[in-house]
Amino acid sequence: MSSAAPQGACALCDAPQHPGAPLALCLNHLLEAHEWVEDAYGVTDVLPSPCAFCGSRLGVRYPSGWLCAVCEWRVGEPPPPGPAASRVDVVYYLRYRDRIKIGTTANPAQRFSALPHDEVLAFERGDRTLEQRRHAAFATLRIPGTEWFETDERLLTHVAALRDGHPDPWALLARWRSEEAARAV
Repeated sequence: MSSAAPQGACALCDAPQHPGAPLALCLNHLLEAHEWVEDAYGVTDVLPSPCAFCGSRLGVRYPSGWLCAVCEWRVGEPPPPGPAASRVDVVYYLRYRDRIKIGTTANPAQRFSALPHDEVLAFERGDRTLEQRRHAAFATLRIPGTEWFETDERLLTHVAALRDGHPDPWALLARWRSEEAARAV
């Protein structure tokens, strides 16, 4: 019969070290350290609502509030007027079940709130002209009277090429907006 190795004492007090802890700390001191890390470095989590500036759903929660993890915009503050809120039109690819929507917008977060979708697949910088070219390129897959397309290997290959090197469409949009704002000043 084997017995487990005895746990040592907490490095800061006489309490037993918490089982499995990577540091010689008791549970109370581990929790204090955890709270300090949360306060100092924040906790990455899903934002309560999409970022008003870039539309990302990923945020960092601090005791003082939330920041967008993509563009670092403070949640609850409206986007700035003028150059910092530069318009960037995108052609978007949304997946809902086994179909893909190809559309265009300058405000994806707002647009997507009105559309059923399971996943944002990709963004491509462009306006209605590019959207119409994409609709024509995949016309044989188009569901009549809609901007929804059947999924096939050609369309998936196109989406994969757009995502190559840019797996997070929201981060790419934030970069485009940042570049546009820099050009405007």
